[in-house]
Amino acid sequence: MMMSAKTFWGILALLRIFWCLLPQTGYLHPDEFFQSPEVMAGDILDLQVYYPWEFLSSSPCRTVVFPLITSGITYWMIKSLQQLGMWSNGINSYTLLVSPRLLLTTFSFILDYSVYRLAPFWGADRWNALVLLAGSYVTLVFYTRTFTNTLEGLLFALLMVLVSPKAVGYGTAPKSDISQAKPTRSSLIGIITVAGFFNRPTFLAFALMPLLYWAVLNATSQHSIKTIANHLLKLVSSTAFTAIIFTAADTLYFTSIGSEISLYMTPFNFLRYNLNPHNLAQHGIHPRFTHFAVNGIMLFGILHILAISLSWIRLHNHRPPTMLVLAKGNPTLLSFYFVPLAFLSLFNHQEPRFLIPLILPLVLLITPQNRTLKWKPIIIIFNVLGALLFGCLHQGGMIPCLSHLEQLIHSPESLNHPAHYTLLFAHTYMPPRFLLSINKRDPLVEIIDMAGTEENILCQTLGQLANNIACGTRKTDKERTCHFFVITPGTVRTTIQKCGVLFKNETLIFPHLTMEDPPQISFLFSEKWRSQLGLYILQIDRNEQSF
Repeated sequence: MMMSAKTFWGILALLRIFWCLLPQTGYLHPDEFFQSPEVMAGDILDLQVYYPWEFLSSSPCRTVVFPLITSGITYWMIKSLQQLGMWSNGINSYTLLVSPRLLLTTFSFILDYSVYRLAPFWGADRWNALVLLAGSYVTLVFYTRTFTNTLEGLLFALLMVLVSPKAVGYGTAPKSDISQAKPTRSSLIGIITVAGFFNRPTFLAFALMPLLYWAVLNATSQHSIKTIANHLLKLVSSTAFTAIIFTAADTLYFTSIGSEISLYMTPFNFLRYNLNPHNLAQHGIHPRFTHFAVNGIMLFGILHILAISLSWIRLHNHRPPTMLVLAKGNPTLLSFYFVPLAFLSLFNHQEPRFLIPLILPLVLLITPQNRTLKWKPIIIIFNVLGALLFGCLHQGGMIPCLSHLEQLIHSPESLNHPAHYTLLFAHTYMPPRFLLSINKRDPLVEIIDMAGTEENILCQTLGQLANNIACGTRKTDKERTCHFFVITPGTVRTTIQKCGVLFKNETLIFPHLTMEDPPQISFLFSEKWRSQLGLYILQIDRNEQSF
């Protein structure tokens, strides 16, 4: 049975790597691109990109350290290999997309390592817990992407490993024998906590209970006051040192050459912005129970429901829970899961990805006592559907579309006969510019992001493009042919046809599911089902118009 679980985990681990390399086409959220690879592609590879407001020196809310460690390192390696002549075609949409993801996929095995280390201590079977973790679509999809939430989850996992005592004989000593436990290195705990805070200040919500658990463990241990004081001194000193490193790095990055140097404390700017209800309203307002009643189920399915049932049983148990009841692990792991959930629910902007760090305590909580055996078919079906929906379908045409356009723009014909390309995106997620791999000094491509604009404004813009108003006016454009493309979901194509613009070429990218403009159920059972689940690249015919 153990060999079977071990083999199954190995297969799922290979699937995680293979699917990253394939690559995954699902586009989960713009933050995946615009908080790391888009910014680093502009800084390191000198590509045309869109810098989000969080990375502008006027309003810096994101640390640059983690983008540099992830996307920055991979792009620097690609650039170095290209400059050395070892990889002449290294900069393309595939490598720009996959290289940072591959690094994050490698980092994702920190989760597996954490489960392997923690499962015996919390009374869970190692390999069953690892299968549950590796088979979750949250691991397969979210933990292979360049989200700050991904890094938050990995740091949370490391913190859980650091605060959990290493019993003598690891996994064989009685779980309740706290006197034999040895508190781990305080310096590493301080470094992880500060790094998590600079990555996302919400990390404090995840770190609260592990840190309290570690503090109680030290206070109730048989260590002398001098030893405990030494732990605290190491914790404080490492915390201060790490904060200085991050602040210095952000200050150097956001300070313009020749301008006066001022300290940039990006986490506090983040908090100042997000504690303003007006600012949060611009990103979407959700009921405060969304995380608990919707997002938890959307991410974890039956596991979230089982955790709720366990907490309900615990609350109605006459024996009061304590931090140090380790025989079943439930009280502590329940606090590791539900306390962050409660803190994040205080904010009325609630997205599912905010909860992905909770997968580790959830897996450790649910695995003991074979709680998942009778739900196995439901767990498998849920994760297969989740992986297909978010890994392939959701906005799944955008990345292949940008790859197609990149090949078109850099084709030999286009290089021999320079042309100006205007790309208008309507009713799609924000397009990551860096995937087109256009040099900053080459005004070859103009991107117009119309988002979910109204029909009349969209038609007016299309009319201007068709009448050559937006191209040929600049000196650099006069000797170039102008091409106009409209990128829009199949569910919006009918609306665009009403604008009276003629198209001479169209390309269908399949599949593409947009929840902002979802397909009608009736169309999915008709001959038009493929177009309803597709993304169109429409080339405007400027020669014959019906205006």
